[in-house]
Amino acid sequence: MLLVADSVGLVADPPSDQAEPTAAAERAAEARDRVHFEEEALEHADQLYRIALRLSGSQQTAEELVQETYLRAFRGWRGYRPGSNLAAWLATILRNVFLDEARKQSRRPAQESFEDTSEYYLYNHLSEAGAEPQEAVLNRLSGGAIAESLGDIPPMFREVVVLVDIGDFSYQDAADILGIPIGTVMSRLHRGRRALKQALASRASEDAS
Repeated sequence: MLLVADSVGLVADPPSDQAEPTAAAERAAEARDRVHFEEEALEHADQLYRIALRLSGSQQTAEELVQETYLRAFRGWRGYRPGSNLAAWLATILRNVFLDEARKQSRRPAQESFEDTSEYYLYNHLSEAGAEPQEAVLNRLSGGAIAESLGDIPPMFREVVVLVDIGDFSYQDAADILGIPIGTVMSRLHRGRRALKQALASRASEDAS
């Protein structure tokens, strides 16, 4: 038996087998943490799917995006900081997955410009649609029509609208996900909502004609 000196005298070296229970306990704790993380992460599946569907415009693509998002999240779960916004962390991964797929398909979202138009564009456009009440025209717009209309919005505005209005993220969360200032989020959201109104108004006008 090896002896080591302390301030009092010679004491026996601690048994080496004490390290094994400690390592086992750490592995068990990590396993519990991972299970808890996965359970909590899966609670946001519906929210992620809504975002993916509106970004991609395809149910199949949305399912694939969400699946890949969770694969990446589970592989890199240690990168999540407990106590922070898990939904925003997952949405950031989802956006990266979406952009990666866009690059593969040579469809990388372009930073397009978009000119502001009249704040009352929707009202004026619907007024020209005919005698049918505007509320009735808008009520007949399906979720599919909204999804298609979102597809007509420049990507840099669409992703902000999707995150805030569909994903229910705050301006700050959206800014963190997209890596842009909160002021930019608010500006793009305002312009994106206008663009969506224009697209919906155009569709409503076609339906009423």
